[in-house]
Amino acid sequence: MVHVTRRAALAAGLAAPALAQPRWMPDRPIRMIIPWPAGGSADAQLRAMAESVARSLGQPVVVDNRGGAGGTLHAIHLAREARPDGMTVGQMHLSVIRRPLLVRVPQWNAVTDFTHIIGLSGWLFGVAVRADAPWRDFREMLEDARRRPGALSFATSGVATTNHLAMEEICAREGVELLHVPFRGSNEAIAPVLNGQVNMIADSSTWAPHVEAGTMRLLCVWSAARARRFPNVPTLRELGYDMEVTSNYGLSGPPGMDGGIVRSLHDAFREALFSDANARVRDQFDMPLVYLDSEAYTEFVRQRLEQERGIIARLGIRLE
Repeated sequence: MVHVTRRAALAAGLAAPALAQPRWMPDRPIRMIIPWPAGGSADAQLRAMAESVARSLGQPVVVDNRGGAGGTLHAIHLAREARPDGMTVGQMHLSVIRRPLLVRVPQWNAVTDFTHIIGLSGWLFGVAVRADAPWRDFREMLEDARRRPGALSFATSGVATTNHLAMEEICAREGVELLHVPFRGSNEAIAPVLNGQVNMIADSSTWAPHVEAGTMRLLCVWSAARARRFPNVPTLRELGYDMEVTSNYGLSGPPGMDGGIVRSLHDAFREALFSDANARVRDQFDMPLVYLDSEAYTEFVRQRLEQERGIIARLGIRLE
Protein backbone atom coordinates (compact mmCIF):
# COMPACT_ATOMS: atom_id res chain seq x y z
CA MET A 1 0.00 0.00 0.00
CA VAL A 2 1.33 3.40 -0.94
CA HIS A 3 0.61 6.22 1.53
CA VAL A 4 0.50 9.77 0.21
CA THR A 5 0.73 12.55 2.74
CA ARG A 6 -1.62 15.54 2.55
CA ARG A 7 1.34 17.83 1.87
CA ALA A 8 2.63 15.61 -0.93
CA ALA A 9 -0.80 15.42 -2.51
CA LEU A 10 -1.15 19.21 -2.38
CA ALA A 11 2.29 19.66 -3.95
CA ALA A 12 1.43 17.21 -6.70
CA GLY A 13 -1.79 19.11 -7.37
CA LEU A 14 0.04 22.42 -7.62
CA ALA A 15 2.65 20.94 -9.95
CA ALA A 16 0.11 19.39 -12.32
CA PRO A 17 -0.90 21.52 -15.31
CA ALA A 18 -4.27 23.20 -15.02
CA LEU A 19 -7.01 21.46 -16.93
CA ALA A 20 -7.60 23.26 -20.22
CA GLN A 21 -10.95 24.99 -20.40
CA PRO A 22 -13.15 23.57 -23.15
CA ARG A 23 -13.50 25.83 -26.16
CA TRP A 24 -16.84 27.61 -26.36
CA MET A 25 -18.90 26.42 -29.32
CA PRO A 26 -22.21 27.96 -30.44
CA ASP A 27 -25.32 25.79 -30.27
CA ARG A 28 -27.22 27.70 -32.97
CA PRO A 29 -26.46 30.05 -35.90
CA ILE A 30 -24.46 33.20 -35.18
CA ARG A 31 -25.86 36.48 -36.48
CA MET A 32 -23.32 38.89 -37.96
CA ILE A 33 -24.70 42.38 -38.61
CA ILE A 34 -23.09 44.31 -41.46
CA PRO A 35 -24.34 47.92 -41.32
CA TRP A 36 -24.17 48.49 -45.08
CA PRO A 37 -26.18 47.29 -48.08
CA ALA A 38 -24.94 44.09 -49.69
CA GLY A 39 -22.33 44.44 -52.41
CA GLY A 40 -19.77 46.81 -50.89
CA SER A 41 -16.17 46.03 -50.02
CA ALA A 42 -16.69 45.52 -46.26
CA ASP A 43 -19.71 43.34 -47.00
CA ALA A 44 -17.62 41.13 -49.31
CA GLN A 45 -14.76 40.87 -46.82
CA LEU A 46 -16.98 40.04 -43.84
CA ARG A 47 -19.10 37.56 -45.80
CA ALA A 48 -15.94 35.69 -46.77
CA MET A 49 -15.00 35.52 -43.10
CA ALA A 50 -18.48 34.29 -42.15
CA GLU A 51 -18.11 31.26 -44.41
CA SER A 52 -14.80 30.30 -42.80
CA VAL A 53 -16.02 30.86 -39.24
CA ALA A 54 -19.09 28.70 -39.89
CA ARG A 55 -16.80 25.79 -40.77
CA SER A 56 -14.61 26.42 -37.72
CA LEU A 57 -17.39 26.74 -35.13
CA GLY A 58 -19.81 24.24 -36.65
CA GLN A 59 -22.76 26.61 -36.98
CA PRO A 60 -23.87 28.92 -39.82
CA VAL A 61 -22.95 32.59 -39.56
CA VAL A 62 -25.99 34.43 -40.90
CA VAL A 63 -25.26 37.84 -42.42
CA ASP A 64 -27.78 40.58 -41.64
CA ASN A 65 -27.32 43.72 -43.78
CA ARG A 66 -28.68 46.85 -42.05
CA GLY A 67 -27.67 49.85 -44.13
CA GLY A 68 -28.35 53.46 -43.21
CA ALA A 69 -27.46 56.19 -40.71
CA GLY A 70 -23.86 56.17 -41.86
CA GLY A 71 -23.44 52.51 -40.92
CA THR A 72 -24.69 52.89 -37.32
CA LEU A 73 -28.23 51.48 -37.37
CA HIS A 74 -27.07 48.28 -35.69
CA ALA A 75 -25.19 49.93 -32.83
CA ILE A 76 -28.12 50.49 -30.48
CA HIS A 77 -29.19 46.86 -30.93
CA LEU A 78 -25.73 45.59 -29.99
CA ALA A 79 -25.37 48.02 -27.10
CA ARG A 80 -28.85 47.72 -25.57
CA GLU A 81 -30.82 44.75 -26.91
CA ALA A 82 -28.65 41.80 -28.00
CA ARG A 83 -27.74 39.16 -25.42
CA PRO A 84 -24.03 38.74 -24.56
CA ASP A 85 -24.11 35.03 -25.41
CA GLY A 86 -21.84 35.16 -28.47
CA MET A 87 -24.69 34.67 -30.90
CA THR A 88 -24.73 38.29 -32.18
CA VAL A 89 -21.74 40.27 -33.46
CA GLY A 90 -21.52 43.34 -35.66
CA GLN A 91 -19.03 45.48 -37.51
CA MET A 92 -17.39 48.15 -35.38
CA HIS A 93 -16.03 51.13 -37.32
CA LEU A 94 -15.21 54.77 -36.79
CA SER A 95 -18.72 56.10 -37.39
CA VAL A 96 -20.00 53.99 -34.49
CA ILE A 97 -17.25 55.46 -32.30
CA ARG A 98 -17.91 59.00 -33.56
CA ARG A 99 -21.70 59.29 -33.72
CA PRO A 100 -22.37 59.75 -29.96
CA LEU A 101 -20.12 62.81 -30.07
CA LEU A 102 -22.30 64.39 -32.76
CA VAL A 103 -25.71 64.23 -31.09
CA ARG A 104 -27.32 65.95 -28.12
CA VAL A 105 -28.39 62.71 -26.40
CA PRO A 106 -25.88 59.88 -27.06
CA GLN A 107 -27.41 56.38 -27.26
CA TRP A 108 -24.19 54.47 -26.63
CA ASN A 109 -20.58 54.80 -25.60
CA ALA A 110 -18.22 52.96 -27.94
CA VAL A 111 -15.82 52.06 -25.11
CA THR A 112 -18.22 50.83 -22.42
CA ASP A 113 -21.31 49.62 -24.31
CA PHE A 114 -19.69 46.93 -26.48
CA THR A 115 -17.38 43.96 -26.13
CA HIS A 116 -14.63 44.40 -28.70
CA ILE A 117 -13.55 41.09 -30.21
CA ILE A 118 -11.03 41.66 -33.02
CA GLY A 119 -9.60 44.33 -35.32
CA LEU A 120 -9.67 43.24 -38.94
CA SER A 121 -9.06 45.59 -41.83
CA GLY A 122 -9.72 49.02 -43.28
CA TRP A 123 -10.90 50.59 -46.49
CA LEU A 124 -9.07 52.02 -49.47
CA PHE A 125 -10.75 55.40 -49.92
CA GLY A 126 -10.45 57.63 -52.93
CA VAL A 127 -12.21 60.17 -55.14
CA ALA A 128 -13.47 58.92 -58.49
CA VAL A 129 -15.36 60.67 -61.29
CA ARG A 130 -16.89 59.63 -64.58
CA ALA A 131 -14.32 58.89 -67.26
CA ASP A 132 -15.52 61.84 -69.35
CA ALA A 133 -15.40 64.33 -66.46
CA PRO A 134 -13.58 67.58 -67.35
CA TRP A 135 -10.97 67.32 -64.55
CA ARG A 136 -7.77 65.43 -65.24
CA ASP A 137 -6.71 65.44 -61.60
CA PHE A 138 -7.81 66.35 -58.07
CA ARG A 139 -6.32 69.85 -58.20
CA GLU A 140 -8.26 70.73 -61.34
CA MET A 141 -11.48 69.63 -59.67
CA LEU A 142 -10.77 71.82 -56.63
CA GLU A 143 -9.98 74.83 -58.82
CA ASP A 144 -13.29 74.38 -60.63
CA ALA A 145 -15.06 74.10 -57.25
CA ARG A 146 -13.39 77.32 -56.10
CA ARG A 147 -14.77 79.16 -59.14
CA ARG A 148 -18.27 77.70 -58.67
CA PRO A 149 -19.12 77.40 -54.95
CA GLY A 150 -21.65 74.65 -54.30
CA ALA A 151 -21.96 73.66 -57.96
CA LEU A 152 -20.03 70.38 -57.70
CA SER A 153 -21.32 67.44 -55.66
CA PHE A 154 -19.76 64.37 -54.04
CA ALA A 155 -21.38 61.15 -52.88
CA THR A 156 -20.51 59.20 -49.73
CA SER A 157 -21.90 56.33 -47.68
CA GLY A 158 -23.51 58.67 -45.17
CA VAL A 159 -23.44 61.84 -43.11
CA ALA A 160 -20.54 62.10 -40.65
CA THR A 161 -18.81 59.01 -42.02
CA THR A 162 -15.03 59.05 -42.10
CA ASN A 163 -14.93 59.81 -45.81
CA HIS A 164 -17.48 62.62 -45.45
CA LEU A 165 -15.45 64.28 -42.70
CA ALA A 166 -12.24 63.89 -44.69
CA MET A 167 -13.80 65.70 -47.65
CA GLU A 168 -15.11 68.44 -45.36
CA GLU A 169 -11.61 68.87 -43.96
CA ILE A 170 -10.12 69.17 -47.45
CA CYS A 171 -12.80 71.69 -48.43
CA ALA A 172 -12.11 73.74 -45.30
CA ARG A 173 -8.38 73.82 -46.00
CA GLU A 174 -8.93 74.79 -49.63
CA GLY A 175 -11.72 77.28 -49.00
CA VAL A 176 -14.07 75.53 -51.44
CA GLU A 177 -17.69 74.46 -51.13
CA LEU A 178 -18.87 71.07 -52.41
CA LEU A 179 -22.40 69.70 -52.11
CA HIS A 180 -22.55 66.49 -50.07
CA VAL A 181 -24.95 63.78 -51.27
CA PRO A 182 -25.15 60.89 -48.75
CA PHE A 183 -26.25 57.34 -49.58
CA ARG A 184 -26.76 54.21 -47.45
CA GLY A 185 -23.58 52.62 -48.79
CA SER A 186 -20.79 53.17 -51.27
CA ASN A 187 -22.21 50.69 -53.78
CA GLU A 188 -25.45 52.71 -53.95
CA ALA A 189 -23.49 55.87 -54.80
CA ILE A 190 -21.86 54.48 -57.95
CA ALA A 191 -24.86 54.66 -60.30
CA PRO A 192 -25.65 58.35 -59.59
CA VAL A 193 -22.05 59.25 -60.47
CA LEU A 194 -22.08 57.16 -63.63
CA ASN A 195 -25.37 58.67 -64.82
CA GLY A 196 -24.27 62.23 -64.07
CA GLN A 197 -26.56 63.01 -61.13
CA VAL A 198 -23.55 63.45 -58.81
CA ASN A 199 -20.12 64.68 -59.92
CA MET A 200 -17.89 62.34 -57.91
CA ILE A 201 -17.77 59.66 -55.25
CA ALA A 202 -15.51 60.00 -52.21
CA ASP A 203 -15.69 56.58 -50.67
CA SER A 204 -14.27 53.07 -50.40
CA SER A 205 -13.03 51.10 -53.38
CA THR A 206 -16.40 49.99 -54.76
CA TRP A 207 -15.40 52.30 -57.62
CA ALA A 208 -12.33 50.14 -58.44
CA PRO A 209 -13.93 47.82 -61.03
CA HIS A 210 -15.35 50.85 -62.86
CA VAL A 211 -11.92 52.52 -62.89
CA GLU A 212 -10.37 49.35 -64.27
CA ALA A 213 -13.15 49.09 -66.87
CA GLY A 214 -12.50 52.66 -68.02
CA THR A 215 -15.91 54.07 -67.09
CA MET A 216 -14.56 56.04 -64.11
CA ARG A 217 -11.35 57.99 -63.43
CA LEU A 218 -9.63 57.90 -60.07
CA LEU A 219 -8.34 61.32 -58.95
CA CYS A 220 -6.62 60.37 -55.68
CA VAL A 221 -6.37 57.69 -53.00
CA TRP A 222 -6.23 58.27 -49.26
CA SER A 223 -3.89 55.46 -48.21
CA ALA A 224 -0.32 55.84 -46.91
CA ALA A 225 1.12 54.66 -50.23
CA ARG A 226 -0.22 54.44 -53.76
CA ALA A 227 -2.67 51.60 -54.32
CA ARG A 228 -1.11 48.52 -55.89
CA ARG A 229 -3.69 48.38 -58.70
CA PHE A 230 -3.55 52.12 -59.40
CA PRO A 231 0.13 53.05 -59.26
CA ASN A 232 -0.34 56.24 -61.30
CA VAL A 233 -2.86 57.76 -58.89
CA PRO A 234 -1.41 60.06 -56.18
CA THR A 235 -2.14 59.89 -52.47
CA LEU A 236 -3.43 62.81 -50.43
CA ARG A 237 0.04 63.21 -48.93
CA GLU A 238 1.52 63.59 -52.40
CA LEU A 239 -1.07 66.29 -53.07
CA GLY A 240 0.06 68.24 -50.01
CA TYR A 241 -2.36 67.05 -47.33
CA ASP A 242 -1.00 65.48 -44.16
CA MET A 243 -3.81 62.92 -44.22
CA GLU A 244 -4.04 59.15 -44.30
CA VAL A 245 -7.60 57.83 -44.20
CA THR A 246 -8.20 54.08 -44.03
CA SER A 247 -10.84 53.88 -41.23
CA ASN A 248 -9.87 50.65 -39.48
CA TYR A 249 -12.73 48.38 -38.49
CA GLY A 250 -13.35 45.19 -36.56
CA LEU A 251 -16.04 43.09 -34.90
CA SER A 252 -17.73 43.71 -31.56
CA GLY A 253 -20.56 42.25 -29.55
CA PRO A 254 -22.89 43.30 -26.74
CA PRO A 255 -21.41 44.43 -23.42
CA GLY A 256 -20.62 41.85 -20.76
CA MET A 257 -19.59 38.92 -22.97
CA ASP A 258 -17.81 36.07 -21.20
CA GLY A 259 -14.06 35.94 -21.78
CA GLY A 260 -14.17 32.36 -23.02
CA ILE A 261 -16.77 33.25 -25.65
CA VAL A 262 -14.71 36.24 -26.76
CA ARG A 263 -11.56 34.10 -27.08
CA SER A 264 -13.36 31.48 -29.15
CA LEU A 265 -14.87 34.07 -31.49
CA HIS A 266 -11.56 35.93 -31.75
CA ASP A 267 -9.67 32.77 -32.66
CA ALA A 268 -12.21 31.71 -35.28
CA PHE A 269 -12.32 35.14 -36.92
CA ARG A 270 -8.54 35.49 -36.77
CA GLU A 271 -8.15 32.19 -38.61
CA ALA A 272 -10.63 33.41 -41.21
CA LEU A 273 -8.87 36.78 -41.55
CA PHE A 274 -5.50 35.17 -42.29
CA SER A 275 -6.91 32.63 -44.73
CA ASP A 276 -6.02 32.72 -48.41
CA ALA A 277 -9.69 33.22 -49.29
CA ASN A 278 -9.93 36.38 -47.23
CA ALA A 279 -6.61 37.68 -48.55
CA ARG A 280 -8.01 37.37 -52.08
CA VAL A 281 -11.07 39.44 -51.16
CA ARG A 282 -8.95 42.14 -49.49
CA ASP A 283 -6.67 42.23 -52.53
CA GLN A 284 -9.71 42.63 -54.77
CA PHE A 285 -10.62 45.85 -52.96
CA ASP A 286 -7.10 46.92 -51.92
CA MET A 287 -8.06 46.65 -48.26
CA PRO A 288 -5.21 46.68 -45.71
CA LEU A 289 -4.75 43.96 -43.10
CA VAL A 290 -5.03 45.65 -39.67
CA TYR A 291 -5.26 42.78 -37.22
CA LEU A 292 -5.63 43.59 -33.51
CA ASP A 293 -6.43 41.08 -30.76
CA SER A 294 -9.30 41.73 -28.35
CA GLU A 295 -7.25 43.73 -25.84
CA ALA A 296 -5.46 45.80 -28.49
CA TYR A 297 -8.68 46.49 -30.37
CA THR A 298 -10.40 47.66 -27.19
CA GLU A 299 -7.50 50.06 -26.59
CA PHE A 300 -7.69 51.25 -30.22
CA VAL A 301 -11.38 52.14 -29.72
CA ARG A 302 -10.55 53.96 -26.50
CA GLN A 303 -7.80 56.05 -28.12
CA ARG A 304 -9.78 56.68 -31.30
CA LEU A 305 -12.71 58.07 -29.31
CA GLU A 306 -10.48 60.86 -28.03
CA GLN A 307 -9.08 61.53 -31.51
CA GLU A 308 -12.60 61.79 -32.92
CA ARG A 309 -13.51 64.24 -30.17
CA GLY A 310 -10.74 66.55 -31.36
CA ILE A 311 -11.65 66.20 -35.06
CA ILE A 312 -15.31 67.04 -34.42
CA ALA A 313 -14.41 70.04 -32.30
CA ARG A 314 -12.11 71.32 -35.06
CA LEU A 315 -14.68 70.90 -37.85
CA GLY A 316 -17.65 72.02 -35.73
CA ILE A 317 -19.97 69.33 -37.15
CA ARG A 318 -23.18 68.28 -35.38
CA LEU A 319 -26.06 66.03 -36.45
CA GLU A 320 -28.69 67.96 -34.49
